[in-house]
Amino acid sequence: MKKSIVLLLTVLLLAASTFSSCFAEEKLPFYASITAEKVSEEPVRLVMLAFDTNPFFNQIRNGFDAVSEYLADKNATLDWISMGDMTSENIIAAIENAISMQYDSIAVISVFDGVETVIDKAVDAGIQVVTFVAEGNVPSKRMTSIGQNAKSAGKTAGEAIAEFTGGKGKVAVITGTFGAVQHEDRMSGAVDYLKENYPDIEIVGTVENNDSATTAYNQTMDFLTANPDLKCVYVTAGGPFGACQAIKEMGLTGKVGVVGFDHTPENLEYVYSGEMIAAVSQDPEGQAWNSLMMLYNNVVNGTTYDEHVATPNVVVNPENVVEYYGEAE
Repeated sequence: MKKSIVLLLTVLLLAASTFSSCFAEEKLPFYASITAEKVSEEPVRLVMLAFDTNPFFNQIRNGFDAVSEYLADKNATLDWISMGDMTSENIIAAIENAISMQYDSIAVISVFDGVETVIDKAVDAGIQVVTFVAEGNVPSKRMTSIGQNAKSAGKTAGEAIAEFTGGKGKVAVITGTFGAVQHEDRMSGAVDYLKENYPDIEIVGTVENNDSATTAYNQTMDFLTANPDLKCVYVTAGGPFGACQAIKEMGLTGKVGVVGFDHTPENLEYVYSGEMIAAVSQDPEGQAWNSLMMLYNNVVNGTTYDEHVATPNVVVNPENVVEYYGEAE
């Protein structure tokens, strides 16, 4: 009997060792800083509520797809739901729908003030929430948020504008959506920095493009027509490559620069060619992966995380883009 027990224990230990080794050797993406703490005994259903209005969200989707594959053998099912246009009404409706579908947890780009009430409703219903990319200013009961410090990122963008313009000249601002907290903070972070430190820089106008590259293209053309001596276009959200296209077509590469966000292929094309003089990244794949992993570990292990997890402001420009991404294809 004792030999049987010893043999059984040996088999179990070997199996556990093999499982642990396989688990440790899983090949993870470079942006995956949070991993599963254990395999869930019960089925776990998580949902990511995001948008698809510009190429940035393709990178979010890449991170979602990667973490979905990683968790597939850990008893977890992940759903992606696009919320349509970026409005507070659409976000609220999407969260309400997720509550009615009884997901275990929700990862959501909340971005507007007013959304906190339905986030609180979800948490009160026993559904944990993590906000990512951006959230409103009004506190909610969500577990944590992960994303860029938008005002800090705006200041980083302002520094790039000041360097390119030599601290003087005309700058146009194209924001994503008026009232979207992240966009407002990125805008004020840059504009306030420039006003305080470079009084010879003039903001000639501020418009919204609703993340549309086509709209940014047309707006840039309008700014250039009204201001032939324009030096820089600052795009706070989606579509900066539209502004770059306008500058390239006008033969103003090197004379007028674009500062914007995200290392998307569409943006990097113009970093290589010189129209986009600074692109600030916010680690979209990592945000998608880590927000869902926070929720998974919370459901299966009760793990909690810091109130806010900040992503770094990584600036790519024509001088360092090869260092980061290699030669242009």
